[in-house]
Amino acid sequence: MTKKAISHNFQSTTKDGSEFRTWFRGEHTNFNPTALQMVDEEAVETFVLKGWQPDTPCITPETQITAFGSCFAANISNWLSKRNFRVLTQGEEAKRAYVVSCGEGMVNSFVIRQQFEWAWENKVFSQVLWHGYKAEEYGYDPVAQAQTKELFDKTDVFILTFGLSEVWYDEPTGNVFWRTIPKDVYDPSRHKFRVASVEENRQNIDAIYQLIRKHRPDAKVIVTLSPIPLIATFRDNSCITSNSVSKASLRVAIDEVVRAHKAEGKLFYWPSYELVTDVFKMPYKSDRRHPHIPVLDYIMTRFEHSWCISSEKNPPPSLDEAWVKACTAAGLLPAQLDGIVSGKRPYRMRQLINGGERLDRDDKVHSGKIAMLKRLLFRWDAERKASTLQSDQ
Repeated sequence: MTKKAISHNFQSTTKDGSEFRTWFRGEHTNFNPTALQMVDEEAVETFVLKGWQPDTPCITPETQITAFGSCFAANISNWLSKRNFRVLTQGEEAKRAYVVSCGEGMVNSFVIRQQFEWAWENKVFSQVLWHGYKAEEYGYDPVAQAQTKELFDKTDVFILTFGLSEVWYDEPTGNVFWRTIPKDVYDPSRHKFRVASVEENRQNIDAIYQLIRKHRPDAKVIVTLSPIPLIATFRDNSCITSNSVSKASLRVAIDEVVRAHKAEGKLFYWPSYELVTDVFKMPYKSDRRHPHIPVLDYIMTRFEHSWCISSEKNPPPSLDEAWVKACTAAGLLPAQLDGIVSGKRPYRMRQLINGGERLDRDDKVHSGKIAMLKRLLFRWDAERKASTLQSDQ
């Protein structure tokens, strides 16, 4: 019996190279982009968002959204609320809920899990674990619990942002605190510090997802990793290296949970971390922690285009304009482009394009950036002509 040949996908080097070998690529091969390939905004969809977007946008102005977690969650909540989407954690009716009053301070996976277990499973912990921004105690207030449960019960889309893996915990019980322990209650014999493992983070994120599936089976869950690094580490080494470990532990845990439940179509990852840290050259302000506002605006514009169905009266902002402004803030384009794009000033754009200023040391990347700006200018001219024609009619 003759066997049918199996066709494989191979990557071959050239015969003129130092090596001549044939490598099996596998079913999926997605390459890291060059600087030239990352010039245009469309590159983000190809090289960053591929595999992570929903099949179709599904968040409408009527969709009820709960967003909390790391401080980056506040950027998400504020943007969607400003764009007239229904963010429950921005409402007054649930202001006693801790995910509202202290939502962007819940930075580790343990405390986010605690909020779901407390609200839906009535789990109460043996000691005070939650403290506010001024070290005040947040007890297990039944009113706050009821408001949290009501908020979760209404939610159609949960957006959860995880921030760090460094935690303080109570050694006898193993319970983890929201943040560090206030000085006046710190007990060195029982209050300890550690770095949460990938497996611990994975278990917490999976438990959160399972709780949502149990109590809100039709809700969608979008998880993100905050791009904002540690302000300090409690380890005996540099903060920069500790931050790498802290983020990596969470990123791996998120990926494992998302891959495990991908087929269910309810759990998604939004790569805000990669958009900030891998796409832009200098995305942070002088504090080296908080991204420039145009960078945040671009990420949320991208989110809205990917996830949201905006009303005709309130269309989403322009992707290419948000991209140019973000690249400008991150040092990838000349600073004057921010004002040019914000004011839609075609004359000044032409001056920049034709002025001979180098936009990159690499000739091909420079030409790519000029071509991108020309396409934006062409769109402005087309919009102006269309508007003039409509006025004449």
